[in-house]
Amino acid sequence: MSLLELEGVHKRYTDKSGERVVLRDVSLRAEAGDLVVVWGLRCSGRSTLLRVAAGIEPPDGGVVRFDGHDLISHGERLLGGGIGYCQKTLRFADGQSALDHAMVGLLSRWVSPTKARSLALEALERVGAGHCARMTQRELSSAEAMRVALARTLALKPRLVAIDEPVKGVELIDRDPILSLLRSLADEGLTVLASTGESTGLSQADRGLILGDGELRGAPPPAPATVVPLRRGIERQASG
Repeated sequence: MSLLELEGVHKRYTDKSGERVVLRDVSLRAEAGDLVVVWGLRCSGRSTLLRVAAGIEPPDGGVVRFDGHDLISHGERLLGGGIGYCQKTLRFADGQSALDHAMVGLLSRWVSPTKARSLALEALERVGAGHCARMTQRELSSAEAMRVALARTLALKPRLVAIDEPVKGVELIDRDPILSLLRSLADEGLTVLASTGESTGLSQADRGLILGDGELRGAPPPAPATVVPLRRGIERQASG
């Protein structure tokens, strides 16, 4: 039995322009320690897929199971427990400092302030954001804000984390470290389901999947970067 199972999942939305099928007979399995990344164009439904997988939205058809439990009937209990959905937005109402943000989910579950502070600090250290604990939202870089948001999710000790576009809006130089962090979390046994709109987001995944026209299919591994040799003149200058 896989930790996360989607079988024949359908999802559609209806608006003034009519009905739009977002997910069409989608099936997906993820084991403990898997890093699975779903690539798709804008409006391809990748965010919807993550919300359905996390139990935030119910499917219109098919089954979603977490650790053998049907999310339609158990989703509210599992979300925030075994399942963590990482929301990248840090809302001012959630607190003044990064530590406040990391504690908010714990406090909402009646964890004592002392215990919540300890778990939040542990989570911040785990994601490489321990130095951010006293920083305000305005003082955080885009990469630091992403790490704090992830710490807020990890503080709840989930077994599965769904994270939508973890490197979107992050400076180019900071994107690889964020992807490496997700890889390290998976290597520790956490199941990570992420989405991306860029092919580079697939680089460290165990499995890369493509979502298009409502259908989910496998993606080829990213091509290795081309190594361009230095010109002779530059080589001599560098050696001198």
